[in-house]
Amino acid sequence: MAESGVHACASAVWKAGKQSIQHAGVPMTREQIEDYVAHRQGEDRTSESIQKYARDLDALYRFLPEEKRIYPETLSQWRGSLLGEGYAPRTVNSMVSVANSFLKWLGHRELQLTGQLNIAYDQPELTRNEYLRLLSAARHLNKERTYLLVKVFTTVNITVLELPRLTVEAVRGDQVEFTANGVRYLAAIPSCLRDELLDYARRSCIASGPIFVTRTGKPLGRTAVTAYIQSLAQTARVAPEKCNPRCLHKLYQSTMDGIEAAVRVLAEQSHEQLLEQEQLLVGWQEEPVKSRRGGRPAGKQFIAAK
Repeated sequence: MAESGVHACASAVWKAGKQSIQHAGVPMTREQIEDYVAHRQGEDRTSESIQKYARDLDALYRFLPEEKRIYPETLSQWRGSLLGEGYAPRTVNSMVSVANSFLKWLGHRELQLTGQLNIAYDQPELTRNEYLRLLSAARHLNKERTYLLVKVFTTVNITVLELPRLTVEAVRGDQVEFTANGVRYLAAIPSCLRDELLDYARRSCIASGPIFVTRTGKPLGRTAVTAYIQSLAQTARVAPEKCNPRCLHKLYQSTMDGIEAAVRVLAEQSHEQLLEQEQLLVGWQEEPVKSRRGGRPAGKQFIAAK
């Protein structure tokens, strides 16, 4: 009985100690990240994987408040923040998985985030009118850089990862060049945006290199870009979860898809008219052929003279 009481007491102490650790949080340092990455490198991981571990953990570290401690709710909050910045659910799941692995290595599984996002998660879609309201809000608030960021992601086929490629030199050449998955791409820059970007760069004393930079001259990161765009949400009457580079880029894609679909319909109609005209000239049958769709003659056809 006494022994049972000792075990119960020890268990209670252990649980209390664990809870106190949870409430106190676990510190996260740059040295820990370096040690963990070195540990994974020793497992014969690919260079791409090692870079991803370092990149994802750096993102988590920068998300943490000034004290740099991880609490039970930290990963859940981080996941929500990543979604708010426009990361795809599949990418968010992957980043959280890296953080979970890091916490396991630290010996703090109790801080891991279980469960994954459904990769079919539908992110809210921005409408064309909402996009125009964002531009109007930026003009009203006199936020020129934010205005240009909104316009870039909706009119140029680049994502926030390629934003540093949008240099003064690229704008002067009317296109952005970048590589994705080993494939070289060229994204055209509309002339109306080109003029606005060059004028902004000139007045900002940016003679070369990336157009969107911090005060120290470094390219703007995803978090900063998203924050700038979300600052327009209230004035523009647009849901904050729609105000991110991903939703803006999706609007670009859906707009282009719609235009291309309309062009395909026009091309098919023009092709059909061409074939009907040729049928009138050299169709096999001499009598007019009834149209299958409307029951009307498709036109008189003639057999070539022998």
